[in-house]
Amino acid sequence: MAIIKFLAQARKAVKWAAFPASILALAACEPVGPGSSGASGPRTSASETVNVALLVPKGTGQAGDEVISTALENAARLAIADLNGARIDLTVYSTGGSAAGATTATTAALNSGADIILGPVYADAANAAGVVAAQRNVNVLAFSNNRTIAGNNVFVLGPLFETSAARLMNYAKSQGKQSVAGIYADNLAGQLARHAVEGAASRAGVTITGSVVHPFSQQGIVDAMPQIKNAALAADSVFLTSTTDGALPLLTQLMPENSISSAEHQYISLTRLDIPPQTLELPGVQNAWFAIPDPTRTIQFNGRYQAAYGSPAHSIAGLAYDGIAAIGALVASNRGNALSAQSLTQAQGFEGVTGIFRLNPDGTNDRGLAVATIRDKQVVVIDGAPRSFSGAGF
Repeated sequence: MAIIKFLAQARKAVKWAAFPASILALAACEPVGPGSSGASGPRTSASETVNVALLVPKGTGQAGDEVISTALENAARLAIADLNGARIDLTVYSTGGSAAGATTATTAALNSGADIILGPVYADAANAAGVVAAQRNVNVLAFSNNRTIAGNNVFVLGPLFETSAARLMNYAKSQGKQSVAGIYADNLAGQLARHAVEGAASRAGVTITGSVVHPFSQQGIVDAMPQIKNAALAADSVFLTSTTDGALPLLTQLMPENSISSAEHQYISLTRLDIPPQTLELPGVQNAWFAIPDPTRTIQFNGRYQAAYGSPAHSIAGLAYDGIAAIGALVASNRGNALSAQSLTQAQGFEGVTGIFRLNPDGTNDRGLAVATIRDKQVVVIDGAPRSFSGAGF
């Protein structure tokens, strides 16, 4: 039996499910329903310049963090150039990727008059920024995808497991799937994934035949295969929650070898199967389902970013564009509480470069996603992204 190399995650924070973006002007809508417990924010008007502090993970010594930092700043400035009816002064602060660095950066930003905080990326840093900003009654739009830090004055912009799980489970139900087995690593990501999948299954009316938790190691997966097999064979679909640089390649190799055929037990992945592109070559992921942003908008934004900066857009660059564009659209509406939690959580949400999205009163977000599969090593959309929160897919 050939074994695919198992790559451990480099950070303790929840691993990013890569999330490319697309280009579309944001539309501000009137707030509907109750506001959140977040900060009321400063008073604003369309005639005034809004000071936005962008917190990026520069200074960690890791090349990847430098790339992310540059991409977020580039996308934010691209959004500022597109604004109509609002003026934004952007100041960039480095956090060093740490909670202590985020505390220092946020303090400096607020002392310089920041009206709202955009970023940071990592969960512990975003949490620290939120604590400091709360003391000044300022909201934080973090790039994190870790829901455990959401709430009060911290709103997470990153794609959440709950959103993908709900989209995929509802689609599975619409295709006649009645039961699912879930496979999870015994780490924080696995815990959050299990919560998301089991909640989505309950709401969609799909029966869970088993939830298998395996050690986050190659041998742990091998040892867990008998349990995985028993749970999977009792279901018509299998929910995989590991990333492509984690357990997923090994799982999708071992399951067919243990009589868990994807033709009889639909593979569904909570994380992206098209990033990195080499994943498309794996035999085990062919015909699996996964969720992605609207491909058309993704192509538009990537082309725009490439033309402006001469390099491809990072997978989370669109979050910075969305954050700036949302702020600009709300300020342009000329309401005095544009940066309050009530305005940020308007029920109809926004149309952003990552598709439609909205911030919820509990600090989480909803996003409109398409359902895709892999056929002949190519991504094929099998159910398009919704264009409003009242449409199909929600």
